[in-house]
Formats: sequence, C-alpha cells, structure tokens
Amino acid sequence: MSQSVRYWAIIPAAGIGRRMGGETPKQYLPLCGRTVLEMTLQRFLDHPLISGIVVVLSAADNHWPNLALTDPKLMQAQGGSERSESVLNGLARLQSIAELEDWVLVHDAARPCLSADDLNTLLQTLQHHPVGGLLGVAVADTLKRIEGEQRVIETISRDKIWRALTPQMFRYGLLRQALEQVKAEKLAMTDEASAIERLGGQPQLVVGSEENLKITWPQDLPRAEAILQRQQRLAAKPPPFRIGHGYDAHRFEADKPLKLGGVAIDYPKGLEAHSDGDVVLHALADALLGAAALGDIGQHFPDSAAAYRHIDSRILLRRVATLLQQQSWRVANCDITIIAQQPKLAPYIDAMRRTVAADLDIKLAQVSVKATTTEKMGFIGREEGIATHAVALLVSA
Repeated sequence: MSQSVRYWAIIPAAGIGRRMGGETPKQYLPLCGRTVLEMTLQRFLDHPLISGIVVVLSAADNHWPNLALTDPKLMQAQGGSERSESVLNGLARLQSIAELEDWVLVHDAARPCLSADDLNTLLQTLQHHPVGGLLGVAVADTLKRIEGEQRVIETISRDKIWRALTPQMFRYGLLRQALEQVKAEKLAMTDEASAIERLGGQPQLVVGSEENLKITWPQDLPRAEAILQRQQRLAAKPPPFRIGHGYDAHRFEADKPLKLGGVAIDYPKGLEAHSDGDVVLHALADALLGAAALGDIGQHFPDSAAAYRHIDSRILLRRVATLLQQQSWRVANCDITIIAQQPKLAPYIDAMRRTVAADLDIKLAQVSVKATTTEKMGFIGREEGIATHAVALLVSA
C-alpha cells in the first residue's frame, strides 16, 4: 500500500422506520436539540482515526439538506432497496479513495448512543484481525419461541447467544466482495457480519455496551436522550489528568545506524525495525497514546505500510503530539527508562531530553531520560537488543 491503513464509516440512513409511526423518518426526529442522525454522525466526526463518512440517503430524502452539515469528512451516496445494497453503494462511493485493506465501519443511523469507549475498543481489538468483527452484547433474558397467537412453544437456550450491535468493521475489499455476492444471489441480510459469514469468515465479537441502543419504538427516544445526557455530563467533566505507560524492544542489527531518543548513537549496530527502530520514541509515543486512550503506534503507523519504512521516529512523535492537541491534552511530563547493556548512553542523555522536549513543545524540565542495564541478565544482558519503558502524564489543555 502507498499509505497507512485508514478507517472509513458508512451510515445507512435511507430507511423510513415504520415502527416509529409518524411521517418523519426516525433518523430525523429531534434528540437533545439536534436530530438522531446528527448525534450519530458526531460520534464519528469526533474520532481522529476516521478519514471519511459516507451517509447513504434515500433518493426521496428532503430532510438532509435542512441539516446544513458542512464537515469535509462527510460524503453522500444513494440508498438501495435493501440495507446490503445501500452499504454496497456506500462502498462504491469510497472506491476511488479507499484501499482494499482499509477498514470500513458500518453503523446504524438510529444508534446515536455509541460511546467513544466502545468505538475505541472496537478499533483497538480488530486492528490486526484477519477478518474484522462487530460490537455485541450477551443475551441476558430467557428466550421463548412462539407461534400462533403468541403461544410459547419452546424455551431457547441463551448459551452463546449474543445480540449484534454496530459498528460492524471489516476490510473494504472483503466487505465489498461479500455484499456483491449477496446482491448476485438476491439474498436478504440484516447486517454485514452475515454477509462475511457466507464467505466463510468468522467475525470477532467485541463486547459492547447495552447503552448502544437502536431507536426503533417511540419509547426509545426518551431512553436515548437520558443516555446521551449522562454521557454529556461525564464528557463535560473529564479527569484533569491521564497517565500512560509505553514499552518497546528491538534486537540489534549489524551495519545499521543506531538512533535513540532522536539522537544518533556511536555504535556499530542499529536496531532491527520497519522504521528507524528508535525504541525510546516508540515507547514514549505508546505512553502518550495510551494516556489519551488513542490506541498504540501500531494502529496509527502500521509496519505494513510502505510510508513508514525507515521513517524518522521524530516525525511519528510529532504526529502523536498533534493527535493529543486535537483531543485537548497537553504533556505535563514524561519519564523514560532505557534498558541496555551496551552502548553506554550517559553522554547522550541530555541530547535526548532536548529532542523530546522540542518535538512535544514542552520544557526541558518536563522530560526525564535514564539508562540502566540488566546486570548481564536476559537478552539485553547478552547484548542482543535494547528495551525502553516510558511513563507520561497528560493534563487538560
């Protein structure tokens, strides 16, 4: 691939929601001073990993223009007669900009209560999964099968039975192949995971929250409003600080330059890695991302992407700093411990501190770098590689 794997969202919003009653489609009903659809879209517009969002609309939709949404991440596609066709149209809208290995998250327009925690958990859990998966909730109630005039004829075991939620997250190429097969065979699928299953895939189920409800009946609206108000209260009073820990280790590689903390080290061996192998900056980046609950460097800068081959890790650290700024966090301090039997790093510590302070735009006094050995124990003691631990404290900007 020419660039790192990206994340796209498709929001099927072409339905009319007959069970809600009334003339206004449920995605355009008022909720917390906005519409249901606007609240749903905001979940993805706020996430820094989402590159673009396709909203799939009915050809007869005359409500969308009234929302006056102008975010450049938003795109439109025309809906189909079935959900699977609408999602397929959304994928077609992405054809010119999405790579086959990019991730696509399909989310119901009528699920406005998706939490940032659930979305982050889904992205982090599936980032390296070969197939993809979906959020779900284990069934807690006893299940009954009925017939006729709602007569119970059987109790169904709830063991290993889960309710499928959204987002459902799959690779662009795989999802398109699955939905094209559904269309060719004229099948009716109520979710994307079903189409993947028909191809022989086994989607990963990621535990989600009961609060991620789908607005289906009129009584669901006040429930959704109560959930959103609670989420907004919690968001309005975030913890004033966050702490993160990062760790990285690389083995030595002969005839390669060694860089630690962005500083060139005089040593005959470098570190084996897709990038420049700077374990110090990698551990620090992971600590910063972890503190902000933004995943890890493997998610943001995957080693499968050619764009990051031999890249200077200072560039990656500065990009992480930008992500923190976008989330209204600033670095209060960081403490880094390098574990290496060789080389001796004392002469380079001050330069590393200055490099890190410059890239994070903080004072030198906010950066601590230390080096130690393992007293010749383990792979580090055998001089096979170097490891680093980093701890970072973030405060609200």
